[in-house]
Amino acid sequence: MPRRREVAKRDILLDPKYNSKLVAKFINKVMRRGKKSLAERILYGA
Repeated sequence: MPRRREVAKRDILLDPKYNSKLVAKFINKVMRRGKKSLAERILYGA
């Protein structure tokens, strides 16, 4: 039994270019050290 309350899961924001939750999840997986713009460039350029 944990001492602290359970942390609520955050909703994933939709990808601005394709309005897709799946693309946003993939960008988050590609991202390293919080560099989201770099991960987006890699994904969109592929």
